[in-house]
Amino acid sequence: MRREKGSSLHLDLKKENRNKIFNKIREAVEISAPALSYELQLSRPTVKQNLDELLEEGYIYENGTFGHTGGRRAKAYSVAAKSKVAVGIDLTRHHITVIMIDLCAELIYEKRIRADFSQEDSYYKKLGELTEEAVASVQIKEEAVLGVGITVPGLITEDHQTVFFGKILGFTGLTAAEIGKYIPYPCRMYNDADAAGYAEISKSEDLTDAFYISLSNNVGGSVLIDHKVYKGEGARSGEIGHMTIQPGGRACYCGQKGCFEAYCNAGILAGGCDGDLRIFFERLEQGDARCSQLWEEYLHHLAIAVNNVRMLFDCKIIIGGYVGEHFEKYLPSLKRMAAERNTFEEDADYLRVCAVKKEALALGGALPYVHGFLKNI
Repeated sequence: MRREKGSSLHLDLKKENRNKIFNKIREAVEISAPALSYELQLSRPTVKQNLDELLEEGYIYENGTFGHTGGRRAKAYSVAAKSKVAVGIDLTRHHITVIMIDLCAELIYEKRIRADFSQEDSYYKKLGELTEEAVASVQIKEEAVLGVGITVPGLITEDHQTVFFGKILGFTGLTAAEIGKYIPYPCRMYNDADAAGYAEISKSEDLTDAFYISLSNNVGGSVLIDHKVYKGEGARSGEIGHMTIQPGGRACYCGQKGCFEAYCNAGILAGGCDGDLRIFFERLEQGDARCSQLWEEYLHHLAIAVNNVRMLFDCKIIIGGYVGEHFEKYLPSLKRMAAERNTFEEDADYLRVCAVKKEALALGGALPYVHGFLKNI
């Protein structure tokens, strides 16, 4: 038993050293063996052994040498970023977005098409075709694909396999096995707001905890604690869209009245602009009276929700989603309105606009595969 325990500890230490070395190379972009030994406080033989293994497995490569200092030039090592990739697919009522990221979490492929959501076999085939097209376009081997994360406007079981509440698209009960039946890679499903929040917290080095508000075709939220999504007892945390902000108010698709969703979904703004949010903000910038009034009403309801979240969590609040992409210029107005409602603070500097403005939902579906690999390489 003692021998088994000692062997296990040795393997754990070896794995830990391997992870440290690989991730330091990834972080540094390019680095030498002596620098790895010095920065990680590991012996040179340990570093060399791991570098040899990682080179043989194709996860790193020699990227030239560093400048001459009088002796032998030190080899530079870099991560072979495309040695493993992950796919993210975002599904909405009328569109499919497919992205791919490499081991450095860089976007290496993206495509968005118009396609009405359906639970027909033809729709699932389309998802498979789009995935295969993405893999072929970046010229990688199938074994390099870690998996596919599919983000949807619904609540997902903790194993990421089943939609247990899907009123928006009418797909309660849909499974990852069913929707991914033509995708030849491991598939998981994620709530879209949680995925966007995870992408945001992953890209924000100065944040560990936050609340992410997703203002897209639907309103969602994500509770982010220690760089992770907190799901709650029933995997329903963060459902800010169904927080009542106007008792007896507008009808919501959920069957209740006065939900935040009914006042701040992106369609409220885009509806009178041919469904194009960019047109709304262009007209707002030009001083269009109707758009200006609509925006003031929108900010009023958003400020109520923001203040409620601040009272509950006392944390940073991130404005994201489709509306969040356009929000930078208007953040001071929201801060002022939120501060006016706050009992304890004279400003609302806890508010910020999302840093991830491009395909945040699909990115959040792909990132868990990459992060899982980086922890266990």
